[in-house]
Amino acid sequence: MRPAARVNRIKPSPSTAAAQRVRELKAAGHTVLDLTVGEPDFDTPDHVKAAAVAAIERGETKYTPVNGTPELRAAIAARLARRHGLRYSSDQITVGGGGKQVIFLALMATVDSPDEVIIPSPYWVSYPDMVLANDGVPVIVDCPEADGFKLTPARLEAAISADTRWLILNTPSNPTGAAYTAEELRGLADVLLAHPQVWVLTDEIYDEISYGHGQLPTLVAVEPRLADRTLITNGVSKTYAMTGWRIGYGAGPAELIGAINTLQSQISSCPSSISQAAAVAALTGDQGFVRDCVAVYQGRRDKAVKLLGDIQGLSCLAPAGGFYLFVNCTSLLGRRTPAGQVLHTDEDVTRYLLDTQRVAVIHGAAYGAPGYFRISFATSGDVLDESCQRIARACADLS
Repeated sequence: MRPAARVNRIKPSPSTAAAQRVRELKAAGHTVLDLTVGEPDFDTPDHVKAAAVAAIERGETKYTPVNGTPELRAAIAARLARRHGLRYSSDQITVGGGGKQVIFLALMATVDSPDEVIIPSPYWVSYPDMVLANDGVPVIVDCPEADGFKLTPARLEAAISADTRWLILNTPSNPTGAAYTAEELRGLADVLLAHPQVWVLTDEIYDEISYGHGQLPTLVAVEPRLADRTLITNGVSKTYAMTGWRIGYGAGPAELIGAINTLQSQISSCPSSISQAAAVAALTGDQGFVRDCVAVYQGRRDKAVKLLGDIQGLSCLAPAGGFYLFVNCTSLLGRRTPAGQVLHTDEDVTRYLLDTQRVAVIHGAAYGAPGYFRISFATSGDVLDESCQRIARACADLS
């Protein structure tokens, strides 16, 4: 077999690889505290599951329109209107097999060599490889902890070139939990208005999971003049504990949505009809589940930030949204383990935690930010407590 060049340009997802390593250790009989998984530990709400069962019983098990059922597109449009005051028609919304698929198809529909895509770092692990797979050039812009891990107007302006095609803006962010305020989005919008060739892909998959900041803004609501070159992507996976149902969506200009639909018609024909019925129930039904989950996440966040902050050599900012902590471990680099190994990189740190304490985290370099590691607090409070105790022991054992 001779792989196509696009396969050789990309690498397997580091988060998927970390999860596989955990599964292998567990299969070998080891007890591992897994803080790698980027999915809620809650079950899908009962009324959502019931809607799926009802759809099956009604015989809704056939192909749907390529861009999703009219009912689901209407529910998505209603959510965007209710949440942000934005108006999207049915032909401006597409539904795919998860938010990841929608993002990939948007890039596939628009990117050719030598188009550039600006990606603020730290970034979700898939963005650069998606760009590379579609013949684009990822332009990584470092957004340091001192700036709250957020892109500034000056850094954006410096990164734009004649070949810039897209800016990807993830808010709240995976892995940092950083979320942009309306004022910060206003600053970025002013730069973008001066560069009409640059489109914006806003990944808002964690937008319902935010802490103490009210409803998070979206770029198009802050600057409506960007609507004709902005794609909002989102989904039901994180908010409603529906990762396995594989439903994501995009809202943007009809011409772009049409191109995405053309590609989807040749790739997957349509999303699952049953999952779409469940997603309608999630978006239109009682939202108490979401509020309850966010309250639990916030309690876990506060506990984990305190426990980790008490460990000498570690620090982390409290995330504004999502369910991750991005832990600064630069003070551990150069130190020596009890076995005599020097920790040169953040990957050495994460391997040390796994090998000696059976705590699984993901190294920061996977997200474009060496010197950190990511933990997910979408797990029980007991697991968080024990994990932090084990991490503390590992750090105390270093010389």
